[in-house]
Amino acid sequence: MRMTGWGMRAVLAMVLAAATGALPAQADDGGRQGGTTYFVDCGAGSDSASGTSPAAAWNSPARASSVTYGPGDRILFRRGSTCEGVFAPAGSGADGAPVRVDAYGEGAKPRIRGGGARAAVLLENVEQWELRNLDISNKGAAPGPQERRAGILFRLTDFGTGRHYVVDGVDVHDVNGSDHKDPDPSGGILFVVRGTATPTRFDGITVTDSTVKHVDRTGIATASSWGRRPEHPHSGAPGWAPNTRLTIRGNEVVDVGGDGIVLQHGHHALVEHNYVDGFNMRSAGYNAGVWAWNFDDAVYQYNEVTGGHGTRDSQAFDFDGGNNRNVYQYNYSHDNEGGFLLVCNGAGMTTADNVFRYNVSINDRNTQSPYGVFTVVCAPSANTQIYNNTVATDHPGTAMVSDNGQGGVTFRNNVFVSTAEGGSPIIDTLNTYDHNLYAGVGTVPANDAHAVTTDPRFHDATPDTPGDLRLRPGSPALGAGTPIDDAGPHDYFGNRLRGTTDIGAHQRPGPR
Repeated sequence: MRMTGWGMRAVLAMVLAAATGALPAQADDGGRQGGTTYFVDCGAGSDSASGTSPAAAWNSPARASSVTYGPGDRILFRRGSTCEGVFAPAGSGADGAPVRVDAYGEGAKPRIRGGGARAAVLLENVEQWELRNLDISNKGAAPGPQERRAGILFRLTDFGTGRHYVVDGVDVHDVNGSDHKDPDPSGGILFVVRGTATPTRFDGITVTDSTVKHVDRTGIATASSWGRRPEHPHSGAPGWAPNTRLTIRGNEVVDVGGDGIVLQHGHHALVEHNYVDGFNMRSAGYNAGVWAWNFDDAVYQYNEVTGGHGTRDSQAFDFDGGNNRNVYQYNYSHDNEGGFLLVCNGAGMTTADNVFRYNVSINDRNTQSPYGVFTVVCAPSANTQIYNNTVATDHPGTAMVSDNGQGGVTFRNNVFVSTAEGGSPIIDTLNTYDHNLYAGVGTVPANDAHAVTTDPRFHDATPDTPGDLRLRPGSPALGAGTPIDDAGPHDYFGNRLRGTTDIGAHQRPGPR
């Protein structure tokens, strides 16, 4: 099924407000200030033409790349046409007058085929650009081990701060790049910072309503050579230049070799209403569905993640190295071979004050020790709060929670249900448990003094969809939770929270 659907009040409010309100509204074409409109028709144009009208359109992305564009300029590709080669323009827009790339005419989105180049669309050391309504692919011969490829690559090298980048309604597919992630990756839609001389970063990235399908190795990502800070002191980077104000919304990421959506080296992001299906499909590395590295103050909500392949990571979600004050809420994870959530701080790094709440998991698993549906491994994290989630699995051989020697996690008000033959044990003596419901997990954690150990009475005892996890009247989970300060405005299903706390992601509706 696809959805289209800790008590630190000041800190959490700041994270939510900054993540959801960081980016200004985007102007439509009526807000364009000056500039020239250029037309590209790779079926019937001519590179000797002026390019300034449909009747005088250019014929190739190479010709469209030969111009240095300025504020308010537009480059329009004809719908139904196919362009072979790389679109790599120069020049930048300005505040309120970005350079816009879009489609004109009728029919399918215009296609740009990179043919195995570094990127089919390469925007190098530019800012104030918007890409809309394109179909991008970049398939070539089988890549060598160092042959990185991308569909769309925004790249800044010793540039300083680049501002305002938009990708909207773009389809990226069939990119067969090498298995590289950071600092210079292969993938679908990428934002990459390189260089060591000038602190460089992206400020204002928006990727919305786009698709990324069958790419190697990463779906949507940021990467940077400027990642060293006190929370990541041993990165080898020259310093800290964080990517800021990111919005990743309403995208589909399907059949990717490695990570689905991964943000690296920055702070303040909103990642919501995305669908990831099939990740870690071909990579030899460690990958997850939706996660971040060395990134603070991000909110991940209303995402659906499924089809994670493999048992070396492949979790839907992840609090990884250098993650601080990040929040996962209202997400749906199911049928991932690697499990639901990984907590894995990097050695020598700081990962603290993260929250995982009102998420649901159906039939996630990881049968490879020391992993489980929830996995706490690597270096210790601090004050990871996992509360009011509902987890149900029918897969044998998986732990519900597994810990290989690290702590710092508190599990409260969660529903853990296993209907698998032999159950799904909690293999964890280091973390804190309180007011959870356990069914089919064997011995409950000794430190959960308020454990509820009985059938939660789901709406459907063999859940297939999130709605099946709703609690029936008379459920032992109702009213059995412990209050949590600033627990959020509503539960997974949109029910406003009320005075009494229930266990799990489903709460009885409160007064409006």
